[in-house]
Amino acid sequence: MVLEDSFPNDSHHGYRFLGFSPNGRLIMSIGAPCNVCDKPGFGVILSMQPDATDKRVYARGVRNSVGFDWRPGTDELWFTDNGRDHMGDNLPPGELNRAPQSGMDFGFPYCHGGDIADPEFGEARACSEFTAPAQKLGPHVAPLGMRFYSGDMFPEEYRGDVFIAEHGSWNRSKKIGYRVTRVGIENGKAVSYQPFASGWLQGEQAWGRPVDV
Repeated sequence: MVLEDSFPNDSHHGYRFLGFSPNGRLIMSIGAPCNVCDKPGFGVILSMQPDATDKRVYARGVRNSVGFDWRPGTDELWFTDNGRDHMGDNLPPGELNRAPQSGMDFGFPYCHGGDIADPEFGEARACSEFTAPAQKLGPHVAPLGMRFYSGDMFPEEYRGDVFIAEHGSWNRSKKIGYRVTRVGIENGKAVSYQPFASGWLQGEQAWGRPVDV
């Protein structure tokens, strides 16, 4: 049964990531249909009823989120976002963002990483108008799936931290990513960022590209 067929069908960043929020609403990302552009209806995270009615924009300024989760015990949505290409090897960073309420704007296409004005669109809006990332990630690491750890297999200090699958860079002169990273969370804030599992990248050759955790 088809509930809704009016969503964009652009292939560029056309992958849809879905999840049910703690209050039972369906959350879905709509990536930008470009490297960088300002196109209404794109670069957002939507919230709707499970039958696709009552659609609302939960977050804006999101270039391409392919992973999100809710901080355990709260209604806080956290999500990864892929930075734009063609600003050099080291700009901009990937992002882990925190959206504890609807209506927040994370800057795309005007601002990246909280403080980097876009060379094409940055003059139109100041970075101070937008919400900065909870944690800047490596440049072009392509962060995809992420989850808060709530299990009991790992030591206690891992509980509540974020694990991120970094798919890996595709157009950087020296490849990075191709790993799973851990972002330490204390009192609802990111306090550290470090590799957790690596080895998929051997020199400049990759035999695996993590997608989710």
